[in-house]
Amino acid sequence: MNVELRHLRALAAIGDEGTLTAAARALRITQPALSRTLAQLEQRLGVRLVDRTTRSLHLTEPGERLWENAHRILGQFDDALADAAGHGTPRPLRLAFAWAALGSHTVPLLRAWRERHPEVPVHIRRADDPAALLRRGEADLAFLRLRPAPDDPQVVHRALIRERRMAAVPVSHPLADRADVALAELGTETVALCATAATTSAELWAAGRRPRTMTVPGVDEWLTTIATGAAVGVTAEGTVHQHPHPGVRYLPVRDADPVTVHLAWPARPAHPATDAFRRHTELHIADNGRPAGPVG
Repeated sequence: MNVELRHLRALAAIGDEGTLTAAARALRITQPALSRTLAQLEQRLGVRLVDRTTRSLHLTEPGERLWENAHRILGQFDDALADAAGHGTPRPLRLAFAWAALGSHTVPLLRAWRERHPEVPVHIRRADDPAALLRRGEADLAFLRLRPAPDDPQVVHRALIRERRMAAVPVSHPLADRADVALAELGTETVALCATAATTSAELWAAGRRPRTMTVPGVDEWLTTIATGAAVGVTAEGTVHQHPHPGVRYLPVRDADPVTVHLAWPARPAHPATDAFRRHTELHIADNGRPAGPVG
């Protein structure tokens, strides 16, 4: 099965860009050349990787799997070349998160790492789906507030801390001066749900008491919607530290279950400092946080 790196780069670009035209532009080749490369890859594998019509293009299920694996393989290949050229100097450690990283622990954790491991800088990246970056080899570790699927063989994770659920209300709201609130007090309001911070849904409330909801695309839109009085919100405690807003007041929800933050990494780590960062994070939480359970 004679599959070359150019075949993998072609599929990776097609999956990333969503169209052959954009993928060809990203690869700096012509669209006919890209189409021939894709057809050659499908022929050699004996499976269809891309379904395309005159109006749309999407990866098939085998195409999705190979697209993720192609990213990881290409990343490992590029790392190997960089390692050889750099005489063993590791590349930066890539840390992904969806919206709130590790809350109030983020800056102290990264500052302590920088002091102890100045030779391995950490590059942080916000992403709607950090676990997908791990599977594709585009991140080395990730903070997750949604637990990865238990049958995902590519991602390993460990619970770090539990965060309280926090209500977010406009500063002019009648509840804003309260020390805490109950879910029932928020259930009569319209609740804004953030598409990239999916720890809250209407199912947080009991059946028959669920509020009206509206979905917004990101944290900035979520905060603005609440600050203007169009809705209230419920989020994890990390949001309070990462996304303060002058028009929004955060207060604990006393009868809502906490959110567990996980540290996740690829089952086959690509960066030599992955395990060291994991231990560093766990020790930091043990000394300064509210651990979610035993760590080791």
